Amino acid sequence: MDTYKTSEVAKIIGIHPNTVRMYEEWGLIPEAKRKPNGYRVFTDFHIEQLRLARIAFQIEVLQNGLRKKIVETVKISAKGDFDKALCLAEEYRNQIQKEQTNAEEAIQIARQILSGKSAEQSLCLKRKEVSEYLDISMDTLRNWELNGLLRVKRKQNGYRFYTGEDIERLKIIRSLRCANYSLEAILRMLNALEHNPQANIEQVLNTPKEDTDIISVCDRLIVSLQAAEKNAEKMIEILTDMKKKFS
Repeated sequence: MDTYKTSEVAKIIGIHPNTVRMYEEWGLIPEAKRKPNGYRVFTDFHIEQLRLARIAFQIEVLQNGLRKKIVETVKISAKGDFDKALCLAEEYRNQIQKEQTNAEEAIQIARQILSGKSAEQSLCLKRKEVSEYLDISMDTLRNWELNGLLRVKRKQNGYRFYTGEDIERLKIIRSLRCANYSLEAILRMLNALEHNPQANIEQVLNTPKEDTDIISVCDRLIVSLQAAEKNAEKMIEILTDMKKKFS
């Protein structure tokens, strides 16, 4: 197996030597062996692991545990457990695909709201049922309610219940959070839509980006997720190849 200096690794991957050292400190590549003079010695395993890490972090989706999943995948691979890393990479890809579906659904709901169509009112779900239905934790639901994103109704016995309109609102919140919008910005947008469906969403969200309305936000999220999905496929290919070479 060939060996490389830090500078050689950096040149091959196209990064600064300090980045190589940083990835080693973070556990994203295996710890390099050292020569008697203290210089690090890297191998082909390190080269492939760095390529894996670069692809993994090229497109970062921060919400819903996706960043944590991708970091864990790279660290597990660095330890040489390629089977587990492959499993995590496939889970990451599947979750990315699910987030795409969520964003596409949020676009359709937003278009219905903006066109004046009302939501299905026949639903009447408990918080736990909503949590399972939308794959949102109970704590997240409570947090959104405490921050005023949703005003939950109560039955005579005091139990909360969620309507079809609540579900649609939650789906939009879920996608906007995945797109990294703050709770405050989402609340401003939702309040504005309630009072005026034709409100200037770009102005309400108070963002410097152009063409920022609820639909274009989700559209851009889908583009990012599609890119992340392609990178996940590349990661699976690299991990499969690494398993053959280094197991």
